[in-house]
Amino acid sequence: MTAQFNHTIIASLDPQRMAKFYLELLEAHEEPGWGPFANISLAHGVLLQFAAPPIDFPPQHYAYQLDDEHFDRAYATICKREIEHWADPQRQLAGQINYEHGGRGVYLLDPSGHYLELITRPYLPVAG
Repeated sequence: MTAQFNHTIIASLDPQRMAKFYLELLEAHEEPGWGPFANISLAHGVLLQFAAPPIDFPPQHYAYQLDDEHFDRAYATICKREIEHWADPQRQLAGQINYEHGGRGVYLLDPSGHYLELITRPYLPVAG
């Protein structure tokens, strides 16, 4: 069997708020929670678990590939909610998107301060 990504735990200041934020932006599926986890799932059974860790945590970077229509809806949500966003990871091009890698992309911060990147095309060609 080829290795596949299955799940990750995303450190969260407020796990329920984070799950709701990702649920809406990524159009994910709500899953039952257990223990300290608020859970959602993405395509191919990928599980995102949100939990408050017992220590301070540094911000992480999470990138999600969306199709063009989903990107349009997500970007409309970002703009409607006036969520600060940038076309670049250095946060120099505020309020813009980029057109790199033959698609579109945008950077923003989630409610816990993690860096999110939404893209419409992968950085690397998909291996056959």
